[in-house]
Amino acid sequence: MRYLLIALFAALLFIPFLGEAHLFDWDEINFAEAAREMIVTHNFSQVQIDFRPFWEKPPLFIWMQAGSMMLFGVNDFAARFPNAIIGIVTLLSVYAIGKKHGDAKLGLWWVLVYAGSWLPHFYFKSGIIDPTFNLFIFLAIYFAYRIAYTQKTFATAALSGLFLGLAVLTKGPVAILVAILVLIVYWIANKGRIAIRFSHIGIIALLACCTTLLWFGYEILTHGWWFVNEFVKYQIRLLTTEDAGHGGPFFYHWIVLLVGCFPASVFLFNYLQRNRKKSIYTSASLSFELKDFIKWMWVLFWVVLILFSIVKTKIVHYSSLCYFPLTFLAAVQVYRLAEGKTTFRWWNLTLLLFIGIVLGLAIGALPLVGVYKEQLIPYIHDQFAVANLQADVPWSAAEAAYGLGYALLVVISGVLLARQKMQQGLIMLFVSTILAIQVTVVHFVPKIEGYSQRAAIEFFESLQGKDVYVKALSYHSYAQHYYSREMPHSNKNYYDTEWLLNGQLDKPAYFICRITDATPYRQHPNLEVIGEKNGFVFFKRK
Repeated sequence: MRYLLIALFAALLFIPFLGEAHLFDWDEINFAEAAREMIVTHNFSQVQIDFRPFWEKPPLFIWMQAGSMMLFGVNDFAARFPNAIIGIVTLLSVYAIGKKHGDAKLGLWWVLVYAGSWLPHFYFKSGIIDPTFNLFIFLAIYFAYRIAYTQKTFATAALSGLFLGLAVLTKGPVAILVAILVLIVYWIANKGRIAIRFSHIGIIALLACCTTLLWFGYEILTHGWWFVNEFVKYQIRLLTTEDAGHGGPFFYHWIVLLVGCFPASVFLFNYLQRNRKKSIYTSASLSFELKDFIKWMWVLFWVVLILFSIVKTKIVHYSSLCYFPLTFLAAVQVYRLAEGKTTFRWWNLTLLLFIGIVLGLAIGALPLVGVYKEQLIPYIHDQFAVANLQADVPWSAAEAAYGLGYALLVVISGVLLARQKMQQGLIMLFVSTILAIQVTVVHFVPKIEGYSQRAAIEFFESLQGKDVYVKALSYHSYAQHYYSREMPHSNKNYYDTEWLLNGQLDKPAYFICRITDATPYRQHPNLEVIGEKNGFVFFKRK
């Protein structure tokens, strides 16, 4: 009965309003377009973008999206629906694991902590690959840990290998890298004591290979090595260079996790107790099995955080695998706080209040930016941003109450915690965050999207059903393919921008660029401006 209630709770959180805002460039539209092109071409073995091979990602998540689109139609809801289902499975999984290694209370706290933290919750309402990948790689590591505590060691190793293979099919060989690093670091941290034998590693490797070969093997046999070679080269480039300008400092992901995983991230600091000689993994109230799982989760957390701090490409969701260990470790501390088995120190409370109030004020400031944008524009020196702000997005100053209300609830939660009313304070903190996330997704995200990209997407949507060429100039986008519902073009000159601008066309061609790049195209003899809106300029070939 409890599993059913958790599933219903998760479904209510993650499924409604999935299509409330358009998909966002790049990643969401990228994957949705790949799924749409699978349906159009009936080629489900190769990922394609613009009807050409796209070797950056394996196909498993794209298959899930394609199946969703076949069920619900090609739309934004269908593109995000697979992650909503993954969200339901995730909350059921964390409850089951928490209950198994602690008790039902620990499982429920983990559910609440995961659902009540900003980015872990928010990503289940997105159309990106990472929530699905994270679940598979987490389960692969979890079943590797379980080998030490079950008599069915080879069956458990097989499950670990199966999920590892699914993770590779979702995002690529980074799953293998993470798994190997976690195993090595755990072995070192545990002073060489580990229950996983070479025979178990062989089973894990065998099942992972068999699973991945379902696609990699078929692809090699059918199309040769070139697609796989390009895929592997891209993965190496992603790890060693700043891809698409996404660079950042070493501590980029540390800040992302601290703020983005609020309030769960604050409770990690509760492990740092003054004058504590014992290991942070140990406590007299915890079972040996749970202590060992805590150690595995710390290893997973630090491996992922340090690995993607070293990786040159810095994107917010690259560290999202940390959400599982982070929320679990936080849940253990929340559980112990609620049971009176540990204390919440003043500096923990100060950090909690600081981040919570800043987030609340930031949310509250959004409507004020919209209301007073004319007064703010003179201080903005980015022409594209200024033009974005010209979008007709309705705001009222009263909407600032959403953010201020969240800040107030965080303060009330802090007061309850300071007065040692731990359970009431913790429940209020995480439930208020869940409510704030829902308000943000339903009320604020569509308005933000109205500034950032809606004018462009409405232009592409106006071309649906028309046999035309459409191209983005001087900036990279997948939106023109997905929202114009582009079909394959018989004339392969289409891929040559120079031909589209100057060649002898066989059908109309439309173009879009940002206002900051528009000057040379306004002067182009073959182009005429047919519109301009919110930072985007629209052209048609004469």
